[in-house]
Amino acid sequence: MTTDARQRLRLVAAFAVVYIVWGSTYFAIRIGVQDIPPFLLGGARNASAGLVLMLVAMASGQLPPWRSPDWSTALPVGILMITLANGLTTLSEVWVPSNQAALISVSSALWTAWFGTFGPRGHALSTRSRLGLAIGFAGAVLLLIPGHGFSLEHLGAQSLILISTLCWAAGAMYGRARAPSTPPLMLAAMQMFTGGIMLLVLGFITGEGPHWQWTGRGVGAVLYLAAFGSCMSYTTYIWLIRHVTPDKLSTIAYVNPLVAVILGWIGLGETLSWPQFAGMIVILSGVVLINTRPGSVLKRLLKTA
Repeated sequence: MTTDARQRLRLVAAFAVVYIVWGSTYFAIRIGVQDIPPFLLGGARNASAGLVLMLVAMASGQLPPWRSPDWSTALPVGILMITLANGLTTLSEVWVPSNQAALISVSSALWTAWFGTFGPRGHALSTRSRLGLAIGFAGAVLLLIPGHGFSLEHLGAQSLILISTLCWAAGAMYGRARAPSTPPLMLAAMQMFTGGIMLLVLGFITGEGPHWQWTGRGVGAVLYLAAFGSCMSYTTYIWLIRHVTPDKLSTIAYVNPLVAVILGWIGLGETLSWPQFAGMIVILSGVVLINTRPGSVLKRLLKTA
């Protein structure tokens, strides 16, 4: 096998990991919250993953987290992206099916594009991007239409996911505006660990502790989310950043929710109503308009495969 062929095989394997594993996290969360309270589930997942990544980073020669000068970046981003965004998404999946949670979460790409217009590094949106935002918001509204009758509890949980996407986008844009000297792997570990610890504290404060059930299903979900959803996928993503262009990385946003929908249908019997299915198509169309040029998505997917 030639060097180019081996490199291509590595790229295909890396994209398969990120496509499938990140898309499967919504499915794993939905299973986990049946036995483990949501804040404790999110906290256990992220704190343990952050700790493992810290140890890996230090073993590779990076400075330990207590010597990092970038806690002013890691702490706010950890609160926004882990404690709030991941925590609220996990909480919402007590009521919201995994397929809907994944599709609504795609809205973070829309908020990120909008928030990217603010601040010293902000940039104006093109007409195409503004159209994509409008289409995406319309799709988000369609996703909120109940498929089996109106439920205030269900609508409230869906709203939590929308809030979580705002928090995720805000954290991403805050981190983008900073110029940390800490290597990305250690910085991400600091964010995961601190955000996860806060979720654990929140879980115990709100009385979730006695409701933790030591079942194989629940513990398996925590281990899967920590090992594969956080550690494995993130380190693979870091490798991809160094070996592919940003436009190829953007295909992740199109594939992950589709994986979640398929897994939710096969594993949990989840379905989408016709308005929600239309919302999926509409919101993904908005994201495509914002992040691509005409005719580029299919080319990227084919090149990646």
